[in-house]
Amino acid sequence: MADAKKPLIILTGPTAVGKTALSIELAKKVGGEIISADSMQVYRRMDVGSAKIRTEEMRGIPHHMVDILDPEEEFNVVLFQKHVKECMKDIYERGRVPLLVGGTGFYIQSILYDIEFTDNEENAAYRRELEALAEEKGSIFLHEMLEKVDKGAADAIHENNVKRVIRALEFHMLTGEKISEHNEEQREKESAYSSRYFVLNDLRHILYEKIDERVDKMLQEGLVEEVDRLKKEGCTKDMVSMQGLGYKEILSYLSGEIDLERAVYLIKRDTRHFAKRQLTWFRREKDVIWVNKDEFAYNDKAILDYMLMKCKEI
Repeated sequence: MADAKKPLIILTGPTAVGKTALSIELAKKVGGEIISADSMQVYRRMDVGSAKIRTEEMRGIPHHMVDILDPEEEFNVVLFQKHVKECMKDIYERGRVPLLVGGTGFYIQSILYDIEFTDNEENAAYRRELEALAEEKGSIFLHEMLEKVDKGAADAIHENNVKRVIRALEFHMLTGEKISEHNEEQREKESAYSSRYFVLNDLRHILYEKIDERVDKMLQEGLVEEVDRLKKEGCTKDMVSMQGLGYKEILSYLSGEIDLERAVYLIKRDTRHFAKRQLTWFRREKDVIWVNKDEFAYNDKAILDYMLMKCKEI
């Protein structure tokens, strides 16, 4: 029965659009607790570059999936799904409503449609071969390999995200299928929840201005010092945590590969590209409710009231 499904509220949107402040107000109104759907905020001691919410900004709203791993630990969608299911079980048992908040679209999809991930064991030899190729010929070469067997995945995965490129190639080798088609099939599943899927958005030029401002603010708040400390702790470029926007560029600067001006330019450029890819992902999702800030004349109360009205129906 549809009405027996548990409620789930999703608030997503491109980076720097303003999800955090809105999520707090929404959680207060619906008796909710926030689960971060962000692949970087899970890491301890990585606060500035991940734009992690501060304790005082939480306003007493419980936050889950923040500061649960050390930077040297691996994290992926399978681990995310496992942890979040445990969080949601606990939240429901206490009579509260989970709010999944963040910009990692595939992570959100894994929960909303309870995606089943293949149990195939990783082919270690093939993986090592691909890693060696990436070292020898570069990430673009590996990305071109993926484009030949799965253009859909290549379009969705940035060439610098070597781990995801390898995962997609490995999936194709193990199953003979395209991971993009597998993900699309999973996307067509009926949601396991009675949900509202909000995508907060803004005019592109305003969003890009906010991204540039956010990067400048991160530098003022000590991004370089944060990455330098992590580097001294032993964090290296090949770690999942160091693949995040802002971290890999500053690591390159600290290693003497590029100057700071170039690093900042790359962070801003690649963050804009990331926001564009996020929006492309959300446009492919079904049953989303677009919340375009300009259509509400940037009135935060009007936006919140609209979302609350939509949430009454779940």
